[in-house]
Amino acid sequence: MVIEKLREQINSYFVGKEEVSENLLTCLLAKGHILLEDVPGVGKTTLARTLSAVIDCSFGRIQFTPDTLPSDVTGVSIYNMKTSAFEYKEGAIMHQLILADEINRTSPKTQAALLEAMAEGQVSVDGKKYPLPEPFMVIATQNPIEFLGTYPLPEAQLDRFMMKLSIGYLDKDEEIRLGKDFLSGKTQEIPESVCDGQEIISLQKEVEKIHVSDGLLEYIRQIIELTRKEESFVLGVSPRGMLMLIRACQARALLQGRNFVKPDDVKALAVNVLHHRLALTSEAKLRKENVDSIIRKLISRVVIPME
Repeated sequence: MVIEKLREQINSYFVGKEEVSENLLTCLLAKGHILLEDVPGVGKTTLARTLSAVIDCSFGRIQFTPDTLPSDVTGVSIYNMKTSAFEYKEGAIMHQLILADEINRTSPKTQAALLEAMAEGQVSVDGKKYPLPEPFMVIATQNPIEFLGTYPLPEAQLDRFMMKLSIGYLDKDEEIRLGKDFLSGKTQEIPESVCDGQEIISLQKEVEKIHVSDGLLEYIRQIIELTRKEESFVLGVSPRGMLMLIRACQARALLQGRNFVKPDDVKALAVNVLHHRLALTSEAKLRKENVDSIIRKLISRVVIPME
């Protein structure tokens, strides 16, 4: 099966992070985008390149800096003197898989250009709209410890990402294995593709057919409602956040070989889908509360549907 081959190929090149790989595939099949917040050197670029090679999709990398312009992302119209007409020159966004490196280092205007493309599936240049290639996915990164000269993403823009993930360091055995792969030259190899973009699009359509019962919808709705009533949060999860959780659960069900969503899917994905949409109040920060822990407590308060 294609899904199993995807798993095996990604995990053979991206060592020791099966959970991250699973969440990556979940977002891909759910047509979502990922924000990776982690320190340099843990494999964010490797993960994105490996995925693009395995699914045989075009890969684009945008290294954001303070002087990166929106036109660098979206493209620009240039006047052709031979034809006496303006021609569209594609920007870096015109790839199927985009690594938006250090997105918080560029200006809010450039961030907005990228996030608009993510939301609309197209870019607008001089009044003309240009569709993005399909399948389309953005993996954006940011450094969680270096804030000098950065422009943090506001909550409304964070809400565009389906998941916010952290890769983290490898354990002892995995790091030794990585070192051996490096010495043997395996880390320099390009992974073989196991499918193409059309097969990914077909899987994305299959995700939309995964059954979600009324009881499961009410289960998710109650969790979302509790985040809005929680006094430790400035505001709760938006309707968009709820819809993204539903779609992510459908994708996980497909990855697990099921045609229906279970409460276990919600429990497994809720933290990664919801935590970047929730901000702690000043009082909660003083109490050193943790967003992820609060989400888990809220989930435990909701009665699991029996259907």
